[in-house]
Amino acid sequence: MTTKHGLITDSFKVVKKARRGGKREKRPSPPPPQREAETETVREKELQKLRQFDLDWRFGPCTGISRMQRWERAKLHGLNPPEEIRWLLLQTHTDSEYSLSLWSEYPL
Repeated sequence: MTTKHGLITDSFKVVKKARRGGKREKRPSPPPPQREAETETVREKELQKLRQFDLDWRFGPCTGISRMQRWERAKLHGLNPPEEIRWLLLQTHTDSEYSLSLWSEYPL
């Protein structure tokens, strides 16, 4: 007895289901959900940039000093810190959430 290896439909009967209720009316599709990045406020985006600066070890350690002190130290040593960070820190120098590093709440 030889078996023929062909399509799966050779072994199984194809069954098509009938639609219930006939044709349906097309409804407008709901708008796509907004991603988190689109709903972030300007403040959240700025703080996220500052956190990324804190986590970037190319500019030296950030514990025990403010972000501006770290930026200035990195500039002094020729590490080319981003000017955008300096500008952001100068605009918001009175806000401790901006001026203190990510690690400021942890004891040394």
